Formats: sequence, C-alpha cells, structure tokens
Amino acid sequence: MVSCNFPGTFSACLLVFLLAFSVNKQIPQVQPSSFLPFLTTQKPQHKEEKNIGSSMEEDIQHKVVNVNGINMHVAEKGQGPLILFIHGFPLLWYSWRHQITALASLGYRAVAPDLRGYGDTDAPAEVPSYTCLHLVGDVIALLDAVAADQEKVFVVGHDWGALIAWYLCLFRPDRVKALVNLSVVFNPRNPNMKPLQVFKAVYGDDYYICRFQEPGEIEAEFAQMGTETVLKEFLTYRNPGPLFLPKGKGFGHPPDAQIALPSWLSEEDVKYYASKYEKAGFTGGINYYRNIELNWELLAPWTGAQIKVPVKFIVGDLDLTYNAPGTKDYINKGGFKKAVPLLEEVIVMEGVGHFINEEKPDEVNKHIYNFFQKF
Repeated sequence: MVSCNFPGTFSACLLVFLLAFSVNKQIPQVQPSSFLPFLTTQKPQHKEEKNIGSSMEEDIQHKVVNVNGINMHVAEKGQGPLILFIHGFPLLWYSWRHQITALASLGYRAVAPDLRGYGDTDAPAEVPSYTCLHLVGDVIALLDAVAADQEKVFVVGHDWGALIAWYLCLFRPDRVKALVNLSVVFNPRNPNMKPLQVFKAVYGDDYYICRFQEPGEIEAEFAQMGTETVLKEFLTYRNPGPLFLPKGKGFGHPPDAQIALPSWLSEEDVKYYASKYEKAGFTGGINYYRNIELNWELLAPWTGAQIKVPVKFIVGDLDLTYNAPGTKDYINKGGFKKAVPLLEEVIVMEGVGHFINEEKPDEVNKHIYNFFQKF
C-alpha cells in the first residue's frame, strides 16, 4: 500500500497535502463499459510453485536475472512488445497473474519481477539500499537484460509499483513508450515539506507509514500475528479511510478472528503469498517506506519536473488513496493534468478497492490493452 507521493499498499495518495500548485482543469472520469471475452481470466488453483494457477498460467516462465548487483526473480509469458508489470506492497509478481496471461494472449510479452526485497529476489540488509534510485536502477538493468532490442517499453504499475513507474518516467522517459498506473497518483515534490512531517501532523504516530519507520518494530508485531493473518488483513482492507496500526494492537481485530476472503482472493492465493513472505519476510518491502525521507532529499533535482510520457490512470472509488483528503479535487480539477501533461484518461471504477488488478482483472486487462494498442 502507498500514499500520494510514495508507494506502499495504501499510502499513495496521501501526499496530496504536499501539493504546492493550484488545480483548475477538469479530467473526465470514465466508467468501464463492456469487456472483450478474450480478456477474461480464471481464478488460479495452484498446488505447487512450478504449477502455479490454472492451465492458462502453467506456461508462465520463471527465471533469475542479475540486475544492478542483485539477483531478481522474473515471471514472463508471450512474445511481442514488452509490458513491464511492477507490483506493490504486500504483493509479488503473482498479483499480475491475470494480466500476464491475458496480455500475452493478445500479442505482448508480459514481464513481472519480484521487486528488490520481495519473494525470490535478493533482499539487501541495509535500509538505504531501497531508495527510489536503487529501484529505478533495478528496472533499467532488467530492461537492458530482457529487452535489449526494445528502446522503449510499456509499463504498468500498482501501489509502490506505480510510484516506481512514476520515478522511472521522471528519470528515464526515454525508456517508456506509455504507462498505465493503478491507485497511486503522481504528486510533484514539495521542497518545503518533508513527507513524514505531514503524515504525523495529519494522522498521528499510529498511522501505518509512521509505524513502519523503526527497523524491526512492526516486523516483530507481524511475527506475533502470523504471516497469513497479516496478509489477509492487508488484502481484505476496504475501509476508504486511513490505516492505523496502534502499537501492540495490530489491525484492531481479536487474535482468533476469522477473516473472510473476497471472491477474487482464494485461500490458495493467500497461501502462495504467505509461502514467499515466510521465506523472505516483510522487511524488504517495509524498507521502501523507511526511505521516504531520503527519497525526498534525492528527488531535489527534479523539483518542478513533469511526467512527460503518455499515461492512463485507473483507481477504485473505495481505494483509500482515492479518498485521501484533497485527492479527488487534485485528479478532477487540473492538478494531476498539470503534473502529467500527457495524461490521456482517468478511470474511476465504482465499488472497487485498492487491489484493483486482482479484484477486477478483466476490466483492468481491457483498459490496459485498449490504451497500449494506440502506440
């Protein structure tokens, strides 16, 4: 989850408070219409790692690529123009399983890595090894390794992956043909306000991003709760309000509370995620949040810079990033368009939460395909 100017499961849009410019232009909101049958997906029923998902997913290829000094696990399928899928927290390449199969069937090469610190990719021990420069460096090295014949590629990001995609477009627009980002808007750097100051002032110390800052503290609490429980709590969170994790109280539910899963998330899906987080832990993903202040410093040279690649943005109306104070006005009254001048379309999906590409895969697949086929 992420917040406005940086990612994480839901934090993406909270940095609307940091906006330093006025908003005045209207961006149309478009609701999904009918969707093509060849973009539909099936719920996976995996039994073991090398046979993940339904028959549609059995031929997803897995490999390890050395990039930027680390070994990165990559899932891929298909031939043709490359689409790079970048996941968020607390997710993995697996969150893109529906998109990989659908877009590969439509003539694209779908590539989805486990990011630095996640799943089967290396997790450096040092907290400062997870800055925006490291993350974009990983992406560039991955593209050099798997798509050396393509000067530019298509990119799709969600949550922290969306933030990384914004950084990629900010630092290296020469490598991106077009971008579809989910959940997390781009907000220009405010040189006068540090992000954590804003979060603490607005939400207090129990706000989850603030709780993530002390190394080892939240990990110890998650260990007491159990990996599957933590993942279920995150993945089923649909409160459009901010997420608080009071010290010692977890997500606010009794330890033995049963967590009902939505129709789009099976016990098998949770077990796959849990098998990887039990191995790698949560620290790698949480370290992204621990670099929020350092990222703010590193981004100083790009103060005032715009995103200048073609963009389509998709968000659910129940996503807490969309419901953060100021976000809807930022999107609908011109602020977003000012920061991203090549923003072509904003899709707000009704009744949809944060994990949009898993909750509504067919609709998201259609939106991705319709946008990328223009280029």
